[in-house]
Amino acid sequence: MTRNILVVDDDELVLLAIQELLTPLGFSVTVASNGADALRKAASQKFEVVILDVIMPEMDGFEVCRKMRQLENHHETPILMLTAKSGEEDKQRGMEAGANLYLPKPIAPKRLISLVEEALK
Repeated sequence: MTRNILVVDDDELVLLAIQELLTPLGFSVTVASNGADALRKAASQKFEVVILDVIMPEMDGFEVCRKMRQLENHHETPILMLTAKSGEEDKQRGMEAGANLYLPKPIAPKRLISLVEEALK
């Protein structure tokens, strides 16, 4: 069974790195470079995990997270916020928006893999 993951980040290198990390492990990785694109994809497809950046133009990750939680097929989807904004206040905002985990960048690849696998349990 393919496990579908949505990765949302405005940095193309981050998208590529996560995709290259997870695809060989059997994950089907869909990428979105902004919040609006992420919400369109999430509205039409069920993802088992969402990896979401906070700092993006037009719509930040907090808003994307809140709106994603309103989608019927993503009320309970694990959302991992992976971001350079690592302050305690930002972490609290992420959790209040509906994130399951709030992780600072950079993150070790093995750590990210283990967190994604844990979120799928």
